[in-house]
Amino acid sequence: MPRVKLDAIDQRILADLQADGRMTNVELARRAGISAPPCLRRVRALEEGGFIRGYHAELDPVALGHHVTVFAHVGLTSQAERDLTAFEELVRHWPEVRECHMLAGETDFLLKVVAPTWDDYQKFLTEKLTAAPNVSHVKSALAIRRSKHAPGVPLEPEMEPQEEGDAAETASE
Repeated sequence: MPRVKLDAIDQRILADLQADGRMTNVELARRAGISAPPCLRRVRALEEGGFIRGYHAELDPVALGHHVTVFAHVGLTSQAERDLTAFEELVRHWPEVRECHMLAGETDFLLKVVAPTWDDYQKFLTEKLTAAPNVSHVKSALAIRRSKHAPGVPLEPEMEPQEEGDAAETASE
């Protein structure tokens, strides 16, 4: 059964994997101060417990030709649950939309949209987004630059990172 309470070692493992999902189990274990087999068991338990949802590569949008990022504030004519769900389902099929958040307040949804050019975004806006059922208005905010990108959640493990030569492994795992 997956563990529910996270101890300091679990927190360290999560923080390290969030920072570098390609880290080897041996390096992860060294940083957590435990040996590799119990580290692997902990990682699997964290995955099974739903703390780790997956692994991915972070791609550079500009290198791949996507030079425009826009945050679209979308208002719907109806906020009935079936209409909200229908909009969310529609958005799942639009590859330009990288994030979709339902909000409380004046805006119903905030979409993060990436496109090669401003003209491509405008085409998406007019042909897909504003043409979608139940969409009453859209306000677009063009991102000028990104000064911080920290995916995941803030984690502050209680353990300090292990330095080279520190062989503080826990034998009772």
